[in-house]
Amino acid sequence: MNEKIYTNKKNGMAVLIGVILAYICAFFFLIAGSALGGAAGLLILLAILIFFFGWIPLLGLKVLKPQEALVLTLFGNYKGSIKEPGFYFVNPFCSAVNPAAGTKLAQSGESAAKTDPINVALTTGTTVNMSAYNKKISLKAMTLNNGRQKINDCLGNPVEIGIAVIWKVTDTAKAVFNVDNYKEYLSLQCDSALRNIVRIYPYDVATDVDTTGDGRADEGSLRGSAELVAERIKDEIQSKVTNAGLEIIEARITYLAYAPEIASVMLQRQQASAIIDARKMIVDGAVGMVEMALERLNEKDIVNLDEERKAAMVSNLLVVLCGNHDAQPVVNSGSLY
Repeated sequence: MNEKIYTNKKNGMAVLIGVILAYICAFFFLIAGSALGGAAGLLILLAILIFFFGWIPLLGLKVLKPQEALVLTLFGNYKGSIKEPGFYFVNPFCSAVNPAAGTKLAQSGESAAKTDPINVALTTGTTVNMSAYNKKISLKAMTLNNGRQKINDCLGNPVEIGIAVIWKVTDTAKAVFNVDNYKEYLSLQCDSALRNIVRIYPYDVATDVDTTGDGRADEGSLRGSAELVAERIKDEIQSKVTNAGLEIIEARITYLAYAPEIASVMLQRQQASAIIDARKMIVDGAVGMVEMALERLNEKDIVNLDEERKAAMVSNLLVVLCGNHDAQPVVNSGSLY
């Protein structure tokens, strides 16, 4: 289904004024016919016809604000889409179609849209249903937040992840006719794409894991490669919703954490890894400082140390530099021998 832009001119105001003038004329025709008696039967008949059928053109009045669209059908046939703002007059028997009008997405720009029909009572006592105004399709960029999901990463660890997807409708005909409900369709495809991509990555950097599909291990992870993961999720969703006339502008990870059942264990693992890394850095720094101290003592020829005294000095310096507490010095007043 290809989108067709409705090319009718914006004659809404002219038709509205014409209907008002027609009712005014009908009122005067009725008065004149009553005054003239039987000779003015044609005027009375004309007034009655205007009163009973003059409201029909009002059904063809459509008002569109910026970034809104209407998809119009006539007796089941697609006639076109109105996408420009203005006051339009279309065929009164055309009906607007939007199967997703009553669907609300979390944090979507349309979540607050009213879907109740609007009834307008005319002077003749006839009630006109203006529900077509509720069938407008928003062309604005909207946000979809499907909430957190529990998914296993590539190592089998359960993680909770949430994404926010910014999207908009680009082809109204595809959005209305190619899928049953384009909002529900988008929500389902977001869930599916999120699961497909998260299963490729580990939560943290892991060895022997290929996340790019090139057959070589890399350092990709959900925590360390958030931008890349979000971009892949966006591309995955876009490939699924193009046939629904939707464009994915951006996808962002809004929440990422281990599932509660393993969160405490993984926290201990991260703490242990951090402690080991810190200790390695301390030991590397202490060895360098000891080496520098021995070289400076030899360069200045301050004291001649044999191997046993060097070993004792190295041991004392390492204890001082690597210890968790402040050193308690002991003054040696004698000899090592």
